[in-house]
Amino acid sequence: MKLDPFYLIVNSAAWIERLVPLGVKLVQLRVKDLGADDIRSQIRLAKAVCSAHACQLIVNDYWRLAIEEGCDFVHLGQEDLADADLGAIRAAGLKLGLSTHDEAELETALAAGPDYIALGPIYPTILKKMKWAPQGLERLSTWRDRMGRLPLVAIGGLNPERIEGVFAHGADSAAVVTDITLNADPEARTREWIQRTDRRR
Repeated sequence: MKLDPFYLIVNSAAWIERLVPLGVKLVQLRVKDLGADDIRSQIRLAKAVCSAHACQLIVNDYWRLAIEEGCDFVHLGQEDLADADLGAIRAAGLKLGLSTHDEAELETALAAGPDYIALGPIYPTILKKMKWAPQGLERLSTWRDRMGRLPLVAIGGLNPERIEGVFAHGADSAAVVTDITLNADPEARTREWIQRTDRRR
């Protein structure tokens, strides 16, 4: 499986409506603090937009809703993985992405047989308070060696100036949140990311 080198992560379908039409081909919907009905509505809208623009949608955490709504990709953190029914996810035909932050989590992730693994934070991030120190580029190289051909996603503190470093150390895709959503011009920044990663498509 090949992931697009630019992996956008946003917290609402409104962001997907706004940015996916610019040419985004891989996006994760990471919704927090909403009721099930609202999350389902967000997933449905995001799925419709992504289908119209040939963009791969990844639903974060809510694997049951992803199954019910006919999605084809779900991403789980380690705590969510512990509670997830991997058999049901696989039976529904969903692909699976998993987050990792240390060696123990990598072992757990590899044992689950995912379709890709994410490592982060590579650099300091303002997205959320992390109990893990920045991993650095060398850890990406270690993960690359351990994972074989499995796709590797780098996340945490990335910006266009850091793109080549993460790819040079083994990442297949660069996941981006605040560099776009907190940018003064998210559309222009999105176009820059697409252009800067184009040669890797």
